[in-house]
Amino acid sequence: MSRHDNRRRNDGFALWGFLFIFVFVWTKAVIAEHPSGLRRIFIVHSYEQDHVCGQPQHDGVLKALRDAGFEPGINLEVRTFYMDTYRTNNTPELIEKVGREALDEVKASAPDVVVTLDDNAFRTVGLALNGTSTPVVFSGMNGFPEDYDAQRDFMHSRSHPGGNITGVHEKLHVIDALRVHTRLFPKTQKVLFITDTSSTGRGIWKQIATELAQEAAPCDWEIRVAHSWENYKAIIREANADPQVSALYPAALVLVDKQGLAHTAPEIFPWTARHSRKPEIAVNFDFVQMGLFGGAAVDFFAMGEKAGRMVAAILEGTPPGDVPIEEADRIALGFNLRRAKRLGIHIPEDVLLAADYVHESRLTNP
Repeated sequence: MSRHDNRRRNDGFALWGFLFIFVFVWTKAVIAEHPSGLRRIFIVHSYEQDHVCGQPQHDGVLKALRDAGFEPGINLEVRTFYMDTYRTNNTPELIEKVGREALDEVKASAPDVVVTLDDNAFRTVGLALNGTSTPVVFSGMNGFPEDYDAQRDFMHSRSHPGGNITGVHEKLHVIDALRVHTRLFPKTQKVLFITDTSSTGRGIWKQIATELAQEAAPCDWEIRVAHSWENYKAIIREANADPQVSALYPAALVLVDKQGLAHTAPEIFPWTARHSRKPEIAVNFDFVQMGLFGGAAVDFFAMGEKAGRMVAAILEGTPPGDVPIEEADRIALGFNLRRAKRLGIHIPEDVLLAADYVHESRLTNP
């Protein structure tokens, strides 16, 4: 080997050495911002991976943590468990079983904070950790905190939970959604709400009924519960034939048919858009991507961000009992232009400019 080659080789070693020292020093500087070093969180999803409700919350949690200086792979370890309680583990027995499996993994990993997304994860994992040294932050809870507290005493009050559990309650902002819809459609007579019989569905039903009881709605309304996939289809057909029903608010997220097969949002909402002749108000503005007309809906990403800020506060030393339980406070305006065209609806330009999300989907064949 020539001296020129040897010098080039030594220069390469020097460069790699410099890069190693730089990365080492930078990593230590990042971790030094949090004296305890690497922090660990465990996120338990009620549903499957990439679920339209769970994934935006998950992304929002991580966004808030990054904003607070907690970077996955650098000073934060993130573990995830998907309970898949809509498609696969969709009976009370299976939900309890997979909840115990999630809880076992949580206990084995000893995280600094557990995050539960939606009700099944909170009910089976979050409440099981009540009174322990493990902080729990919930997001997307449809059931009221007070109702869960009656099952297992975990909070003194929303403003000061006092224990190891806090989080974000998923307020639907139903009155706001109706106001937006009736401004677009002043001749609206009645909006038909449709829920299901699952634990989440029961929570949504109570939320809708409570919000409608607290404040006068700008139009008539009715709530119906779909007891099966076939029953849901019948409700849609009846709504199409009823001239008083001006719009639908489909909030049935899991429906079981006569053969025992479960049908979830990715199937329910495209079917609805293909067979309904009434505009649909979307619970989650991501449902607009599945074919629903849209309107004012819960921003699940923003809800996850709010929960993520709570997680960051706890990682920085705030006791979870001192972190107030909050409600999802941001609604997003979203529309599906292709659905609007199919319904013969013209959305004013100023409304589209004000929208957070405008989608143009291609509906699949029936």
